[in-house]
Amino acid sequence: MIPIDTVLVKLASRCNLACDYCYVYQMGDEAWRLQPKRMAEATAQALAGQLARLVKQQGRPLSVVFHGGEPLLVGVRAFEQICALFRSHLGSSSGLHLQTNGVLLTDEVIDVCALHDVGISISIDGPEAVHDRHRGDHRGAGSHGRVVDAIRRVLARGSSFDLLSGLLAVIDLESDPAEVYAFLKSLGAPSVDLLYRDGNHDTLPPGKSGVRSTEYGEWMSRLLDVYLDDREPIRVRVLDDMLRLVLGGRSRKEGVGLAEYGILVVDTDGTIAKNDTLKSASSGDRFADQVSALDGDLVTFVRSDTFEAYHRSQRPTAPECLVCPELAVCGGGMPTHRWSAEKGLSNPSVFCADQLHLIAHMRDRVGLDAAA
Repeated sequence: MIPIDTVLVKLASRCNLACDYCYVYQMGDEAWRLQPKRMAEATAQALAGQLARLVKQQGRPLSVVFHGGEPLLVGVRAFEQICALFRSHLGSSSGLHLQTNGVLLTDEVIDVCALHDVGISISIDGPEAVHDRHRGDHRGAGSHGRVVDAIRRVLARGSSFDLLSGLLAVIDLESDPAEVYAFLKSLGAPSVDLLYRDGNHDTLPPGKSGVRSTEYGEWMSRLLDVYLDDREPIRVRVLDDMLRLVLGGRSRKEGVGLAEYGILVVDTDGTIAKNDTLKSASSGDRFADQVSALDGDLVTFVRSDTFEAYHRSQRPTAPECLVCPELAVCGGGMPTHRWSAEKGLSNPSVFCADQLHLIAHMRDRVGLDAAA
């Protein structure tokens, strides 16, 4: 059985922001329209029970990430009930986390997270001009001020450093990496993660002039310089993971390296879906044989040939990747970034040149030769 490390639970299938780069709502997938707007109480109860059995069967805890859309659209009362439900079924060894845009993160919600030991991760892309360029609401108003206020209120709590897991930012190539880093650090969060904009070989990510261009790698290399020159840096997850891999260690999260992570995504109706980011490609985010937490069995499903094939499909298979000396660091990239209509997922990442540029710069900064 493939051990499951992370379960993304879609509490809401709608969002109160209209981010222009969102892979759920802005990249062609319309399946969210068919989903219930919020996860029903019966669905949450069934899923919590299924996950408890899965944890017992695999003999190791997992992390549940309350996701969306915007998960806090369920309302604070329903959110509190869901947190209590999952905590009672999974106990203290499994992690509960909230990934939110921060707009609905009231003091009452923060109280709920503190009560049930729910880590909070908040999305913010940088200074106001950078953030609001892409992360406005449905009326076109920016969200930056509301998000910064939410971050400060979480940090104002006595146990805030543990409560706030970190910040999540999407890269805007028009921004200055030094300014973005300085702003994110100034917020006082324990860590930040950065994501590339989604795209694939048929639809290039915004800002990339070609598959072999290195705009994102150059941006990240400039960020790396600022990061390594900072004597009191904020933790930047993706850079830390890649540096560990360059130095012979291993990554701690998916996205780089060759370590494998078992991930399940559960839609608001209880249906098990594939990795969410596949919505930005045409490779499909649904299993041919639909499985639901309401009437299926997750233990049986993660042991099935269907799930094994899906899990295996996320490994790099392109010939160029398999002979690349930097595969152990890059990991072949996210599956959705490898997609093309011609070859499916059997391509190098559309960010291959960017990652090679960044890895070379890392090796230069730490004084290591290229991989043998």
